[in-house]
Amino acid sequence: MKRFYQWIIILVLILVTTTACNGGEEANGKEKGNVLDRVEDSGVLRVGFEGTYQPFNYLDDHNKYAGFDVDIANELAKRLGVETEFIATKWDSLIGGLKADKFDVIIAQMTVTEERKQSVDFTAPYVVTGSVLITTEDTTGISKLEDIKGKKVGVGGGTTFEEVAKSVDGADVTLYKSVNDYIQDLINGRLDVIINDQLLMSYNIKEEELPIKIVSEILNKDEIGMAVKKGSDELVKKLNQGLAEMKEDGTYDEIYKKWFDSDPLVK
Repeated sequence: MKRFYQWIIILVLILVTTTACNGGEEANGKEKGNVLDRVEDSGVLRVGFEGTYQPFNYLDDHNKYAGFDVDIANELAKRLGVETEFIATKWDSLIGGLKADKFDVIIAQMTVTEERKQSVDFTAPYVVTGSVLITTEDTTGISKLEDIKGKKVGVGGGTTFEEVAKSVDGADVTLYKSVNDYIQDLINGRLDVIINDQLLMSYNIKEEELPIKIVSEILNKDEIGMAVKKGSDELVKKLNQGLAEMKEDGTYDEIYKKWFDSDPLVK
């Protein structure tokens, strides 16, 4: 009889332990799996971007993050009823940081591509723009993509601009980590041409009075989306809802015109 009661006690302990473990796993699964719940519970939307990409995301004179992406993120967070926390990260580490839960969403001018869709989920586009060719003011003979054959071309590594440049056989393509670096190399004569975003370059040429010019039409249309971890359907739904409301009530247009003084392509 004593042995019988010992077995009963052992079985009860096993059941209690198993239930506790399963409950912990379910709780952890919810915490890790449902990003929207975590954002709402914490009251903070953690946003990843480079933080050096003016006018989209950068540190202003008061050492605070500013830019188009920052305004979009702040407005979306406001509509979610939470605050924003901005986390500056190198471009080539953004997706890895998202997967490692260092932030909840990437709002960093990331073009939606089939390759990236294998790693992350995207919201609806919040910007539509495109790449263009940029040369020094006195350069001639470059106005179309095929004109970069045999030329020294500077682009950001891991960007869609790299793909555009490498699509031309014979182009001498150099990859950079910072857009400022290859703009300077262009100005200093180390490059013949660079490829970058039409909005970014139009803004910087005007604001910084750079001795360079855009010499082509848009080479390819880029749809820019916000990236979240795979399976974060509820967060995507909320972000898309907030973005749609911003467009409907005119807030999106106000933010866009503030930074680019033009009407947006995305509607």
